[in-house]
Amino acid sequence: MSEFKRVLVTAALPYANGPIHIGHLAGCYVPADIYVRFLRAQNKDVKFIGGSDEHGVPITIRAMKEGVSPQQIVDRYHEQIKHSFEQMGISFDIYSRTSSPVHHETAAAFFKKLYDDGLFEEKESEQYYDEKTNTFLADRYIVGTCPVCGNDNAYGDQCEKCGSSLSPEQLINPRSALSDAIPVKKKTKHWYFPLQNYEEFLKKWILEGHTEWKNNVFGQCKSWLDSGLQSRAMTRDSNWGIKVPLPDAEGKVLYVWFDAPIGYISATKELTENWADYWCKEDTKLVHFIGKDNIVFHCIIFPAMLKAHGNFVLPDNVPANEFLNIEGDKVSTSRNWAVWVHEYIKDFPGCEDVLRYVLCANAPENKDNDFTWKDFQDRNNNELASIFGNFVNRTFVLMHKLCGGKVPKLHTEVLDEKDKSIIADIEAAKAKVQTALENYRFRDALYEAIDLSRKGNKYMQEKEPWIVAKKLAEDPEGQKSIDNCLHLCLQLTANLAILINPFLPATAKKMLHMMKVVDKMLDWDNAGKINLLSVGYSLRAPEILFRKIEDAEIEAQIEKLKAGSQQKPAAPAKEVAAKVEKEAIVSDLKPEIVFDDFAKIDLRSGTILSAEKVEKADKLLKLQVDLGFEKRTIVSGIAQHFDADTIAGKRVVVVANLAPRKMRGIESNGMILMAEDAEGKLIFVNGEEGAVNGSKVS
Repeated sequence: MSEFKRVLVTAALPYANGPIHIGHLAGCYVPADIYVRFLRAQNKDVKFIGGSDEHGVPITIRAMKEGVSPQQIVDRYHEQIKHSFEQMGISFDIYSRTSSPVHHETAAAFFKKLYDDGLFEEKESEQYYDEKTNTFLADRYIVGTCPVCGNDNAYGDQCEKCGSSLSPEQLINPRSALSDAIPVKKKTKHWYFPLQNYEEFLKKWILEGHTEWKNNVFGQCKSWLDSGLQSRAMTRDSNWGIKVPLPDAEGKVLYVWFDAPIGYISATKELTENWADYWCKEDTKLVHFIGKDNIVFHCIIFPAMLKAHGNFVLPDNVPANEFLNIEGDKVSTSRNWAVWVHEYIKDFPGCEDVLRYVLCANAPENKDNDFTWKDFQDRNNNELASIFGNFVNRTFVLMHKLCGGKVPKLHTEVLDEKDKSIIADIEAAKAKVQTALENYRFRDALYEAIDLSRKGNKYMQEKEPWIVAKKLAEDPEGQKSIDNCLHLCLQLTANLAILINPFLPATAKKMLHMMKVVDKMLDWDNAGKINLLSVGYSLRAPEILFRKIEDAEIEAQIEKLKAGSQQKPAAPAKEVAAKVEKEAIVSDLKPEIVFDDFAKIDLRSGTILSAEKVEKADKLLKLQVDLGFEKRTIVSGIAQHFDADTIAGKRVVVVANLAPRKMRGIESNGMILMAEDAEGKLIFVNGEEGAVNGSKVS
């Protein structure tokens, strides 16, 4: 990597339409963080870029289901995702969001540059349209019966029950997810990017120039290129997203996969005024960490966009991982078959490094892999605790017991073959780990680091300093053997801290504390040395690095997973909500208004007369509300917070002059005011008892 002066590392932008799960971590965030920490330990000039993808259909669908605005959805989940990453030690230099003004400006300018250069094709096509809501429908806005398994709620692009890829034309009895209306075809104009014009460039760049890429990445790229590329629409009909910066583009936004990767550029702009050094200089190494479902966008479409624009570097590598299944089944957020990161943090406090270890040791680097709670327990108890943690603990216990709590001297004149062998192992470990990391083989690198602790255990067991100590009265020279053993075990421990730091940063910090040394010792140049801890230096008492995980904890997680698949994803953990609550209250403040603006809102007291679930809508309740002067039908997205049978008689405050809106074919005339408690559960906003229905609230 010496030919590169700087390294820019990106990790895929997660959709801000829900929490992140361990599949996300295993797919790209843990390996990206390991790689970045390794580069930082080498004192490389590296920037680690991340952020939330806040546009696209998944956001609007979530908002529709909850009866809230897309902005409310992305504000909520951006904060939760960001906090989960922080808790898991994912050390972004910046975690931005695609709703930022800088991103909107950057993405719009990128599109306009390609447009001004005459690179887009303008085409009219027929797309599905909902005549009731006057809305063009993305595939995900069309639902119907799956022709494969008969699921009545399959999407226009995929059936989440059987996993089949679909098109809207294949659905039986297709209907709009917005209104249940039968969609019709209607003409619309969009701007297409002619990928076929970049086919020869991509073939030469990838198939000839990057044969070192992982087989799964190279193979998928070759398949796409061999099949021939076609023009792809880079705009969509929607009101949520980055507006197409053209005068004749009302109601059109940039395609989310056009704007999202540009988010890496805009986030770098936010991070540093020298952003162009990282994006436009040929001596920059650009590495994209992604999951396999994003390969085509990062290896075909985005590089073609960058090439068309000019002035930008292209990715040097895209080390995509495959998928991580859970307990033998594919992760499914719709079925809640997932291990949510914010819940793991709550259930296993202080065990963030354990999850990082398991996800790396079992990473789906070349094929889909399976996470099981039993394997999680076994790896923690039998590898981290019994091998790595046990070696460090024994070393410190014996050093305090047999060497007065200080680093003993190394008596070179009496080094035996076992001593020389462990020295060679320490010196060799650095190169093994480094080679694996530089080639994106993170599982191999982790194995080599842990294997050094195995060798340390074997060495200590063979030297038996506790046995030698019992015979010192007969053989005083045995103290030299004890000193040599524990001196080398302590130096090995220091090396373990360096080697393990990219993988288990919190554990490395604990080890530094025990050794009473500063962070600088973790510099990669120090790996392989056996003089890291000075002779005579006092060290602290040992700490337990990894606790044993009990069977009952694992059984509880398995039951939780099974029970959770029968219901929707759980609310954010209290610990997450507590931290986010204060920031969210402030960040949710809308722009300042004057009194006259507020005076336009007509708030009235009311009482809920009845409530019932809206058919085929998990989040919606149809309410009958008495406003005194009339009874209103109001559709509210509160079904996951209240049972329909329990809220009749509740006092509420209603926005009474809100324009009617159809939701699931029901005309809603007003809005119920709600607030959130500390756990994120909705509560009714109401006045003192005795307020008359219909009375004004001011």
